[in-house]
Parts: sequence; structure tokens; C-alpha cells
Amino acid sequence: MPDQCYLGVDLGASSGRVVAGLFDGKRIALEELHRFPNGPVAVAGTMRWDVLRLWSDIQDGLRSAASRYGDAIKSIGVDTWGVDYVLLDSQSEMLGQPYHYRDSRTTGLLEHTLTRVPRKEIFAQTGLQFMEINTLYQLVAMQQTNSRMIEMADCMLLIPDFFHWLLTGSKVVEFTNATTTQCFHATENDWAFDLLRRLEIPTGMLANVVAPGTSLGRLREAVAHAAGLSRINVVAPATHDTGSAVAAIPTERTGAANWAYISSGTWSLMGVEVQEAVLTDRALELNVTNEGGIDGTYRLLKNIMGMWLIQECRRSFENQGHAFDYADLVQQATASPPFRSLIDPDDSRFLSPDDMVQAIADYCRDTNQPVPESEGQFVRCALESLALKYRVVLGWLEELTGERVEVIHIVGGGCQNDLLNQFTANACGRPVLTGPIEATALGNVLVQARTSGEIATLADIREIVRNSTEMHRFEPADQDQWQSANKRFAELLSRPAA
Repeated sequence: MPDQCYLGVDLGASSGRVVAGLFDGKRIALEELHRFPNGPVAVAGTMRWDVLRLWSDIQDGLRSAASRYGDAIKSIGVDTWGVDYVLLDSQSEMLGQPYHYRDSRTTGLLEHTLTRVPRKEIFAQTGLQFMEINTLYQLVAMQQTNSRMIEMADCMLLIPDFFHWLLTGSKVVEFTNATTTQCFHATENDWAFDLLRRLEIPTGMLANVVAPGTSLGRLREAVAHAAGLSRINVVAPATHDTGSAVAAIPTERTGAANWAYISSGTWSLMGVEVQEAVLTDRALELNVTNEGGIDGTYRLLKNIMGMWLIQECRRSFENQGHAFDYADLVQQATASPPFRSLIDPDDSRFLSPDDMVQAIADYCRDTNQPVPESEGQFVRCALESLALKYRVVLGWLEELTGERVEVIHIVGGGCQNDLLNQFTANACGRPVLTGPIEATALGNVLVQARTSGEIATLADIREIVRNSTEMHRFEPADQDQWQSANKRFAELLSRPAA
């Protein structure tokens, strides 16, 4: 039996799981107790999240935890993706099934919103990058198409906060996820009430915002009884999955933005940790974002399309009758010629295409490049382009902070792709350290351990991760070849695809 056990519910866009964090005071080990699928559900031409099925799966995970670790379990916390939300009425009834961030209802609403409030004013208040998936534009969409429902809303909870409410009855929103909405004021540490009122979005539904590590209360009696648990504590970790992942970056460097991270998954989140939001005109021009972190820090970062490109290519290959696992695709990409074709991973055509392979082929045609001819060439194109985009973003981060990044940490599931890791070192000309794969879950449970008093500081959390994780180092190579590719990529970005 472990000295301490902390339960983390980690929900991603394609799967979720309940994990146990087993802590002996110096090292942390994770055990997956229950994994379950997740993804959008088509409902009458819309894309939704099935949060009630997810809640059923979470309860199954709690039962597994109770049978295995019983009284050693001290607390539980939930992390998820950002921007999406659940509305509750005054009787705590759900108002509709929550929308998926890729739902088309926000199409065109970013530009529409900017006709009402200038881009510069929105950025000055929120510090967030402009993406149509942001909560702000989801709320504008609802206000325009279903104003009656939004008027009925008594409380808006982001997805992890909704599950914390189901666990404990607490109706609050945690800081790191609040900052993903483009509805949160980056300097006043509260909702951007003036901005929301100008857009005629009701503000009475906005819950109080709490810091990561806040104890939310005890597990509901009925939930505890059904799971076979005692009424353990419920703790809000950094509920945005990237916030938890960055808390678990195993860096020894503190107090400076001289290290960068890439949280590599469906999205690649590349950034640096800063002490306050960067709200300059140049930050606005570069469309970077300031998302909240542990201990009042901010994550100055850029969203990059990430492993979504590879996931969707694989799906396209399967639809064509060619099934490959990821190792097969990486092997084929390794054997393919370098730099044959390049894409901008963040071109809008790659956000939600019906066929990613066709979208990449069309991009290459529109930019007068050879169209990839094999599975390996498509994957190599995507991986090289991701690494080159990382180099561009690295330059932006160094410009905005005035500090040279000395090392790049890659965490999350994507850090298992050694080809991309080496490409990143090559493109950026910096050493790359990879691991932990499970950064998000580690950050979740270690923040809980700090709330319980077992850990004192953020530096202690990161030391425990270093003690508990096998890391790998990739040194830059083939610099002349990659410098040439960097120039070609910059030219490609300067002339957007038709």
C-alpha cells in the first residue's frame, strides 16, 4: 500500500482516464486505473460532448480506485482541455448538451466580434490569441442563435469545473482554464466584465475564479457511497491540461524564460513560463496567448496544430484501406526524402478537414510544391513542417521575453515520436529534452499532494518529476540543411496558400 494516493481524472479530446498517483515522499508513480474513449458526438448537425457518459466512466474509475487503494486515497482532481463549457439553470439542471470546440457555429464570428470591439482592446484585456474556438466566440454564437438559453443560465462551468461540481457540489471556475476563454482579464485577475457587457453576454452566470490547488470540499456523500470511497477531498489542480503539464516540466531553471516547453499532443502548445502576461503590441501582432499557470505565473505560448496532422493522416490512410500503426508511419517517414514538400501546420484548411491527406495535397498544389506520393512522404511533410513551425515560434518567444532559450522540454504523448524530437532539435538549433510522457497527470496529482501539505513549492514538484522520470536528450544535427529549410519555410509563410 502506498504512503499516499492521489486520484487524477485526465480528460483529453480523444480519450479519458482515471489514474492513481502513488507518492512515497520523494518519487511519484502513476497507475492507470480506468481508460475510456472520448470524442465529439454528432447531434442534429452539431458537434457535442457526451459529458454524462464521461461522468459514468469517471465513476467506474472511482470504483476501481476504491477497490485497489481504499483508505490510502487522499484526494481527487480533474483536468481537461480548455474553452468548452456547461450551462446550468437556477435549479442546477443542464441547459443542453455542451458543444464541442470544433462545432461550426462559431465560423465567421471572430471577425464579426472584431467589428464590435477592436482586436487591440480585446487583447489588452484578455491577453489571449484569437481563435474561433475560444469561449468568447462560442458565447457570441449562443447569444445570437439561442439567446433564451443563455438568459436562462444561472452558472457557466468549464468542463473540468462541471465534473468538480458533480464530485463535490462546488460551483467555481479554476484560474488556468478560465484564462483559456478570452473572457478573463489578464491584469485584473477576474472576468473581463466590460468586454462581455459590450458584447451583450450575460455576466451573472460567471462563477468565482479560484487558484490551482484550491480545496473544493469533500466528495458528495452519494458519490462516495456508490464508489465505495470515504468522503475524500476534491482539489482543483491546474485544470487546463497544459497548465498541469507545465507544472510537471522537469526543469531545474527557475525565475527566467530561458527554457521553453512543447506540450505535444493533438495540439502542440509551445511556450515559456513568465511572471506576468505579455500584452505588448508585438504580442498582439504575433497572435500569441497568455494562459494562467501555477502560482500566478503565465504561460506565454502559441497553439500549433500538433499531432492532429498525423492522427488525421492515419485516419485518411485507413479510409483508403491502408491501416498503419504510428511506428510504421514514422519508419516510412524516416525512409522518405527530406524537405520535398512543406506546409504551414496552422493553415485553416487543416483545422477540421474531411480528408487530411487531400488537404495537404491541395496545399502543396496551391503553393507550387510537389504533392507527396506515399504515406511516408505525407507524414514526413507534416513532421518537418511542425519542427520548422516550432523554430518560428521559438524566435517569437525569445523576441517577446528578451531571453535566449537554452533548452526545449517536450512532454506529453507526442514526445514518444523520436523523429519529431530530432527534427525539433535540428530546426531550432537547441538541445531537446523529452519526458515525462504523462506530464499532465503528474502535474494534476502533484498539485494535489502540495495542497495536502506533502510538497512545499513548484520547484519541489519539478524535482520530484526529475527523480521519477526517464528523460532523453536530442542534440541539434544537420544544421546547414535545416537552416536552408528554415529560409524556405519562412518564404512559404510569407505567401499564404491560395
